[in-house]
Order: sequence, then C-alpha cells, then structure tokens
Amino acid sequence: MSTELNPYQARVSLLQPALAFAALAIFLIASTASAQQANPLSSDPRAARAGGVIFRAQCATCHGADAKGISSIDAPDLTMMWTQQGMTEGRVFTRIQAGVPGSIMPSHDFPDTEIWMLVSYLRSVAVSGSTGEFTGNSENGGRLFAAHCIECHRAGSEGGSLGPNLVRITQRRSQPALRNSVRDPNSSIGRGYKPVVLSTANAAAISGIIKGEDAFSIQILDSNQRLRSFAKSELLSSDRDVDSLMPVFLERQLSESQLDDILSFLHQQR
Repeated sequence: MSTELNPYQARVSLLQPALAFAALAIFLIASTASAQQANPLSSDPRAARAGGVIFRAQCATCHGADAKGISSIDAPDLTMMWTQQGMTEGRVFTRIQAGVPGSIMPSHDFPDTEIWMLVSYLRSVAVSGSTGEFTGNSENGGRLFAAHCIECHRAGSEGGSLGPNLVRITQRRSQPALRNSVRDPNSSIGRGYKPVVLSTANAAAISGIIKGEDAFSIQILDSNQRLRSFAKSELLSSDRDVDSLMPVFLERQLSESQLDDILSFLHQQR
C-alpha cells in the first residue's frame, strides 16, 4: 500500500507543528493571565478596543453601551467602579468571571484573555475624578457647606438625602464637572436622583426624586425628605420632564472663590 500523501494531507502535515505551537502559546497566555492580579494586556491599546466590542455585545443590555448603567435596571454605573476603595484590576476580573452573589450580575465563562480585554475597556472609560490642585480655604468651605448644601447633601454622617452623598465626590468627578453641577444642576442628574412630580386626587403636585418603581407602584423621596409610596392606579399624572430639585447657584449667590472653598472642603472628606 502506498504511503504517499496527497497535496492536502501534505499541507496539513506541514501545518501541524505550527498549529500545536499556537495552541500551546494561547494556553500559556491564558494560564498566565488567570494567575495574575494585574492586567497582562494593559500596555496593548488594542485590548481596550476589543473589550469595547465584547462589552457592547455581552454587557450593554444591563450596563448600557456607555457602561453607565440603565436607570430601570439595578445595575451599577461601571465608569464609577474604579473610585471604590481597594478596587483593583484583579478584583474586576473576578467580578466578571464569578459574578456578584445576591445581585443580577451572573458569572461568565469567557476565556481569561477576553475578560482582561473587558477590564482594559472598563479602565479606558473610567471616571478619573479631580486631579488638579484645590486652592480654596477648606475651613471656610465647611461653613459654606453647612449654610448652602447640608440640608440636601451629606459629606459625612450629617446632612440630608435629597441629593447624593458628597463624601468622596472629588474621587468621582472632576473640578470642572463639579462646578458645572452647581451652576447648572440639570446638566448631569445621577441615577437615584431623577426628579418627578406626581399628582393624585388629594394632592395637585408632589415633587421628589424616584427611589424605586415597578409596574404597579412608585416610591419617591419627596421634597420634605419623606419616603412615600404610591400605587400607579391612584396617580392622575406623573411628570418626569422636570428640572433638578437642586437650585441653581449663580455667582452673585455663591462666588467662584466661595465655590473653591467648598470644593476644597469636600476634597478633604475623602
């Protein structure tokens, strides 16, 4: 019997060593990646781009195409994830792979290399916070915060809940973004603080922020900071196209130097 190989068999025979070497290389890369706590792809700009493609295909349903979450789903804004104390690339890798118990975040069986690509993408869209110098008087900023902000905001254990807790706000937002939020509160309204005005047979206009909602009911924190629940069947109207409950602070009410002082105070609260 002839042992001569046909042309196709000959090509496969020549390719087998190369294919075996490539498979071994991929196995070694994946093994190294899973064992590392730092992203082995962090220096490759292509990893973030590839991770973005994977994210939009696999994760955007819950977290949005921009990774900032979807208001109707209890999934966090992932651009803020890196502001959490102790957050590392290794921990992000584990969260993607193992999921988050007790939440809607499932485990994933993506190859390790793809998970590191996702980590690269999430790092690329992360909020960087304030990096410039804070030049205001923080002591005076504390007094101004107590006079203008504490009724609705916290910067520690005291304050209201109608607005976000500002204790680590400079880790999450840049100074220009914070200034803009004070001068134009409607420019950026965070999740959990969307304003609404409800009307019932007993009350013409109840303003507040939405704290929870399902098909049959809505829960709000009203402007007096009372948590209230309404059956949707009792609502006469529900207006969500309304301004932020935060007032606009013009320069004649709060000067630039005073705003510098407040931001310096908040920066110290980190």
